Amino acid sequence: MSTIKDVSRLSGISIGTVSRFLNGYKVKKENQLKIEQAIEQLEYKVNHMARGLKTNKTYTIGVLIPSITDIFSNQVIEGMEEILDNKNYSLMVCSSRNNLKIEKEKILFLKEKRVDGIILMPVSDESEHVQEILNEGIPFILIDRLLEGVESDAVVCDNVNGAYRAVEQLIDVGHRRIGIIAGPTYVYTARERLNGYKRALNDYQIPIDDALIVHAEYAKGAGYQGYDQLLKLPHKPTAIFATNYETTMTGMKYMMEKGLKIGEEISLFGYDNTEVFQMLKPSIATVVQPMKDIGERAATLILKRIESDYNFYPVIERLKTKILPGTSVKKLN
Repeated sequence: MSTIKDVSRLSGISIGTVSRFLNGYKVKKENQLKIEQAIEQLEYKVNHMARGLKTNKTYTIGVLIPSITDIFSNQVIEGMEEILDNKNYSLMVCSSRNNLKIEKEKILFLKEKRVDGIILMPVSDESEHVQEILNEGIPFILIDRLLEGVESDAVVCDNVNGAYRAVEQLIDVGHRRIGIIAGPTYVYTARERLNGYKRALNDYQIPIDDALIVHAEYAKGAGYQGYDQLLKLPHKPTAIFATNYETTMTGMKYMMEKGLKIGEEISLFGYDNTEVFQMLKPSIATVVQPMKDIGERAATLILKRIESDYNFYPVIERLKTKILPGTSVKKLN
C-alpha cells in the first residue's frame, strides 16, 4: 500500500504540506493539484484510524433527521456528502422516527461514538437536550428548523415567503377559498408556512376562515383526514395548499381515490418538488426548496466550527425558495 511518503515523493511536495492537506487544511492551489494527482495515481487511501489517533478526531459527522425515507432529508444528506467527502469526513446518519424520546437517545449515541460534530433536524420545540450539546462545546448545526432560545448555527429556508408566494399565485388566478394542510403546531417550519399563508390572505384582504385550516403530521400518509375534512365542507375550497412533500403526495392519492380531477375540480399547490411531480398529468405546482444547498451549507458551517481556532457568533442562513408552476392550478378569472 502507498504511504504519505510515496505521495510526497511523486508530487514533489513536502511531507508536512501533504499531511496538512490530508488533515483538511488549505494549501496552495498548485500544491493541492499535485497532491491530488499523486493520490489518484498511487490510489492512496487515508488511514482514518491512525489519523484520528493523531488528531484526536474521528472525522465523522453525526446527522439526526426525523425520517431516512423522506425525500427532503435524502437530498439534504446528498448535499452534505459532496462537501464532507472532499475533506475526508464521513457521515453517521440516524433517524429519530419523528419521536422526541428517540431523538434524545440518538444524540447520546452519537456523542458516545465521539463524532466531531452533530447536525440536527429537530422533531419538536423542546430544546433542553440541544442546549446540553452546545454547553459541552460540541460543534452543532440546526437544519430546516430553529429552536427558540437556542443560540446555534442553523440553515433554514425562507418558509414564510415560500408559502406566501404559493398562496399569492392562487389568489392571482382567482381563488378565494384556499384550504391549507398545515403541519404540526409544535414544528417551527410548519408554523412559518402557516404564517405565510395567513399573511398572504391578510394582504389581499381575504378573511381567514379557520374551517379551511387543518393540521397534519409531517409523515408518510399524513393529511388524508384533513383533505376529507376540507372537501366535505358545505362551502368547499377551490384550492388546497399542501405544506410539505408527504401531504402533497397524500393529496394526490386522496383525489385519485375520490375521482376528483386535479386542476379542474380542485386545484392543488404542493411543497418540495420532485421530478415525479413534473412528470404527472397534471403537473403539480410546488414550492421548491434548495435541498442540496441546505446540506452543503450545513456541512460547510460544521467544518468551520470544527476547524476554526476562534469562536464566532452563531450564523443563521435563510435560503430562498422558488415557485415551480404546474397545471394542477386552475384559473378562475
